[in-house]
Amino acid sequence: MTVEIFEKLESNVRSYCRHFPNLFSKAAGAILEDRSGKRYIDLLAGAGTLNYGHNNPTILEPVIRYLQDGGIVHSLDLHTEAKALFLETFEREILAPRGLRYKMQFPGPTGTNAVEAALKLARKVTGRRNVVAFTNGYHGMSLGALAATANPAKRAGAGVPLGNTTFLPYDGYLGPEIDTAELVSQLSQCKGGGVDAPAALIVETVQGEGGLWHCSPQWLRKISALAKDLGALLIVDDIQAGCGRTGSFFSFEEAGVVPDIVTLSKSLSGFGTPLALVLLKEEFDRWAPGEHNGTFRGNNLGFVGATAALNAYWTNGAFKADIGKKASYLRSRLENIAAGFPAGAATIRGRGLFTGLAFADATIAQNLSQELYRRGVIAETCGPNDEVLKFLPPLTIETEVLSAALDELEAIGAVSAAAA
Repeated sequence: MTVEIFEKLESNVRSYCRHFPNLFSKAAGAILEDRSGKRYIDLLAGAGTLNYGHNNPTILEPVIRYLQDGGIVHSLDLHTEAKALFLETFEREILAPRGLRYKMQFPGPTGTNAVEAALKLARKVTGRRNVVAFTNGYHGMSLGALAATANPAKRAGAGVPLGNTTFLPYDGYLGPEIDTAELVSQLSQCKGGGVDAPAALIVETVQGEGGLWHCSPQWLRKISALAKDLGALLIVDDIQAGCGRTGSFFSFEEAGVVPDIVTLSKSLSGFGTPLALVLLKEEFDRWAPGEHNGTFRGNNLGFVGATAALNAYWTNGAFKADIGKKASYLRSRLENIAAGFPAGAATIRGRGLFTGLAFADATIAQNLSQELYRRGVIAETCGPNDEVLKFLPPLTIETEVLSAALDELEAIGAVSAAAA
């Protein structure tokens, strides 16, 4: 078995494997192992899908027991014990402690399907078509979600016009001196602004694919208030930034806002099984039965894994505190590495364990990613020009493993900085 089989039979659409072309066979925690036995520190973690690491035994063992006991795997949206236990646990451990009252909808098992459901519902509730999205935003690859995605290369694959969306400037997009929330408000509310009344404003608190730009709590509060003033719904896309990635379970918690709709996926199942969730305020739950459905809505193995993850990591504040310590360590190390480059050549972006190094010269980020790979560390790039070296380690990564990866980056960075 060799990698040539993929070149022969798999579509040209594949992407990550072009950057990291090994034949991987095993994984545990923050470590990937290829067929030859070489080990790699995984700072990609399934693009944020593996917040609890690869094959976490605390999560995997209940899933294995469930299968061995003859638990139901596929059930459409029939009532199952696995779903009931997840609903109860999510309400008890996540919603109730935060004073959140949401109905839960299980769309198809991907993040883009969750976004599609959120956008459809917002349009149904308001009777409007337009959606306000933000510069550098990314919300998925199906047509509705893609229409709210800013990246021109991804939009080009649609093959049809992508309309009913207005893009307005994200926090900091026009520089630190301009309050884009005020600008968004003016354009949206004045008669000459040219923005059709929106059904929703959809926003990421950290733009994972867009370059790790993150909004301030103050900016998000203004956008939340604007949505209310406009009679629009606020949708927070927490698919990559949620489930603890920024420190708290939801990335919007520090801002004190309560979105009308929240989309979750990626790490929700706990161990990488597809599972998506739309949280919606009860007054907006206006779906007719089956109006947004799918063969794989809900996923019983995902429910079991998600319940295990919630019970293992979110019953108290210890996990959040641990994420905070690792995030502080990561930022401190990255600040030291950035300081080794000429002034302005490298800056820090992101929040929590969703942080990266942005370079004025995008080729530096790309070269660092490839050199890290040669040294046994997997870290991807992001941003419009792939100018950001992005770090998405499992939240459970051991500090010594994270340190080893950063040691490699520091060594490579010193050479790159000397040459810059």
